[in-house]
Amino acid sequence: MVIKIQKTIDSFHHAFDGLKIAFHEEQSFRIQLFVAAIVVILMYAFPVHSIEKAILFLAIGFVLGLELLNSQLEGMLDMWQPSHDPRIKKIKDLSSSAVLIASIASTLVGLYIFIPYFF
Repeated sequence: MVIKIQKTIDSFHHAFDGLKIAFHEEQSFRIQLFVAAIVVILMYAFPVHSIEKAILFLAIGFVLGLELLNSQLEGMLDMWQPSHDPRIKKIKDLSSSAVLIASIASTLVGLYIFIPYFF
């Protein structure tokens, strides 16, 4: 039982280490965290309904999670093929476009929720 608890604690440490790496090495992750912080502040500055808050938190998590997966994939591809390869570029571009689509969708969700509070 103690070993399982220690493995779980170690797993959380590794996950937080990954977040620290992303924060220090990935500019896009820092930008997305900054935007997420603004959204969270707005959520509590306006009388946003609970379901809207839940949707916004899911959107934030979706974008940040995809960004982490994108960074992971790019890092693995760079290790596997450090020189320029058009096939690798295609994979990286597709992965980045997933983050872009999630970001656009999340922005639209945020606008849909917040615009009524501004007007």
